[in-house]
Amino acid sequence: MKKIFLMGRSEAGKTSLTQALKGEKLHYVKTQYTNTDDDTIDSPGEYAESKHFSVGLACFSFEADVVAMVQSADEPFSLFGYGSNAFILRPLIGIITKIDSPYANVPMVRQWMLNAGCERIFLVNNVTGEGIDELRAFLNEDVPKLSLEEAKFRQSLGLNEWDPLPEGVEY
Repeated sequence: MKKIFLMGRSEAGKTSLTQALKGEKLHYVKTQYTNTDDDTIDSPGEYAESKHFSVGLACFSFEADVVAMVQSADEPFSLFGYGSNAFILRPLIGIITKIDSPYANVPMVRQWMLNAGCERIFLVNNVTGEGIDELRAFLNEDVPKLSLEEAKFRQSLGLNEWDPLPEGVEY
């Protein structure tokens, strides 16, 4: 399973998402510090909410195979600006939580995530489990393994390890 790093504001549903992915019963836990285990890194929302701590997000991203921006569907604004993927050298996905909220505006949150540079967006409900299987299947896909030479070749083309080679180009 890919190791996923979850970042987003407080109460976006990051910790509940880790519980849902593990099939655990949901229970409220305030994340006071960055929690890491075999397949998840769960960061406090304050890291994303404060410019003083946000550098920690970039540092923790190096420990993961994939980085996820987590935003609830009823958020009134986005913490992540256009091109936020520029500081992350990992695939960036978006996870929209609380999709059943009466105040949900999924199209708006999806657009924020696309603007931030998310390559793929998942809609989940941590309580009912909706969308969790799709996210889990994505995380269970194999992580591409590259030789150092192939990584250097891709880098010389300006590509990341997960980017496909341009048509007609072979390693």
